[in-house]
Amino acid sequence: MSRLPVIVGFGGYNAAGRSSFHHAFRRTVIESLSPAERQQTLTSLAVLMQLVRVENDRYMDESGNALSPADIEQRFAEQIYHSTLVRRIEKRHLDVDAAHWHKVLPVTPAGDPLVFTTLAKQLPEPLPAGWTVEPLADGQVQVSIAAGCELKVDSYRELAVKSAGQLPSGFEPGEHYNSRFHPRGLQMAIVAAADALHSSGLSWQQIMQHVQPDQVAVFASSIMSQLDEFSFGGMMQSRLRGHRVSAKHCALGLNSMPADFINAYVLGSVGTTGAITGACASFLYNLQKGVEMIGSGQARVVLVGSSEAPITQECIEGYGAMSALATEEGLRNIEGRDEVDFRRASRPFSQNCGFTLAESGQFIMLMDDELALQLGADIHGAVPDVFVAADGFKKSISAPGPGNYLTMARAVHSAMQILGPELVRQRSFVHAHGSSTPANRVTESQLLDEVAGAFGIEDLPVVAAKAFVGHSLASASGDQMISALGSFRYQLLPGIKTIDRIADDVYQQHLRFSTGDVNRADNPVEVCFINSKGFGGNNASAVVLGPQPVERMLRKRYGAERFADYEIRRTETRKVAAAYEERALLGQLDVIYNFGQDMIDDSQIRITPEQVSIPGFAQPLVFGKDQRFSDMLD
Repeated sequence: MSRLPVIVGFGGYNAAGRSSFHHAFRRTVIESLSPAERQQTLTSLAVLMQLVRVENDRYMDESGNALSPADIEQRFAEQIYHSTLVRRIEKRHLDVDAAHWHKVLPVTPAGDPLVFTTLAKQLPEPLPAGWTVEPLADGQVQVSIAAGCELKVDSYRELAVKSAGQLPSGFEPGEHYNSRFHPRGLQMAIVAAADALHSSGLSWQQIMQHVQPDQVAVFASSIMSQLDEFSFGGMMQSRLRGHRVSAKHCALGLNSMPADFINAYVLGSVGTTGAITGACASFLYNLQKGVEMIGSGQARVVLVGSSEAPITQECIEGYGAMSALATEEGLRNIEGRDEVDFRRASRPFSQNCGFTLAESGQFIMLMDDELALQLGADIHGAVPDVFVAADGFKKSISAPGPGNYLTMARAVHSAMQILGPELVRQRSFVHAHGSSTPANRVTESQLLDEVAGAFGIEDLPVVAAKAFVGHSLASASGDQMISALGSFRYQLLPGIKTIDRIADDVYQQHLRFSTGDVNRADNPVEVCFINSKGFGGNNASAVVLGPQPVERMLRKRYGAERFADYEIRRTETRKVAAAYEERALLGQLDVIYNFGQDMIDDSQIRITPEQVSIPGFAQPLVFGKDQRFSDMLD
């Protein structure tokens, strides 16, 4: 009997806010929410952004006056709207109007040598040609330069790219735990993983009572590694800037660190770990590994995610040099006016000029269906399949190719095999990669249109999360996953609201695009295809089932009586999860960071021919009987 990987927890942070309990999703459809839901979403963001403070479980302004959710909406709604989602890059990241660089200044002495004083210990080694040094008092020297030389001097210039999907203004993940010297990407991994765990309503200790140590896995990565001053950025820049490289720069920069940090400081896991990368499809690559581990029985619990913090000058310069990013001038030409609305910089499937970088950390917790029922886990959906394909021979390594046709076709076929063709034709939608480049709007719409037509889908709804939160590279399909779960919960398909119309060259014969939210309460969506494409020929498509079909499947597999018992346990789980939500709404994010705690004493590990007992774990690692090659042996 095949194990079904079900989603029992999800969390993280992106430009729309906190992912758990669908807050980030609700920010993207805020125009379609009820007044109470809208006010709760704005209140959550106001607390996260430190616009209001909390005292004795009450919301207060800076003067100590109590605020209701309605008051918060009236006073802060516009500020929140302008300080979330894609927008102009804030100076906490960098000053896009005065980006620092070094300009090479050739200098030739005019007549007499160029003379200056400095400390002897600051002299370069060896001395450049034409330099003469005379000792002075107090360790100083006088330098005379008779020949020409080059000086590198501080300079500042305006960047062509000025927009990004940034965490809500005022929210700094590192302020919520002892994050000293942690790169921003790893800060986001810590707080995002904790959010996903708490959202499940199950404590990690409770879960570990029911599984062996090797039945846990973590798969998470970043494609750009960590590039700020506390990681690879510092390692590569320090000597050129006259500073020293620290012992942490190299280690903390590795792209496997999101998974490593979670194992070492959040879960204390000794199970399988990995950091799978596939350019901008990396979240789905990690998800595929998690789905395979659960489906094969190698793991019973898997935490899957990605964390990316690419809003650095170097990343902007790199992608900008490829003409991949939306520039201020490009947006000005599209909008036909001098003043640019940077909140509309990401424009999937419309007139556009490049994608918009973003930061995000997203995680989901998977369990096999039997364990989920046993623990009373709240099931938000399931992922039966993730398909990956390369593009074959390529001319341009960054150009799209045929691999995505294979992944999407296999995903639709898989869903029809599981749920039946008619349900998929009537109740499915696709979360497109929707990168907001001129090439993507044509090539992705063409492949989606052809796949839909081939399987008899006449009006496949297409949504694009990047319109709201930008392109977070490794985490991009994680942003899509979080949005898909929100659509299942609220039966709202977010419209592409940063555009006025679909571009003329977009294929639409079998697709349906909307610039406004679409309410599907009368014909609920039950399956989502998450599509992702990456530079180099990295294509991935996932089948995500909503909670409705999953519940039907589990009732059939386990019977009415056992499912009823599960529902009783689920009620308690939901109460615990709701208690976390109440604390989080008051700014208590309960970030898990166990630095140097409960470390395993190797000397206490006990090994026998049957099992390995590890201190701190309720169950031993039991060796299974391997009969894989029994037919090949005497």
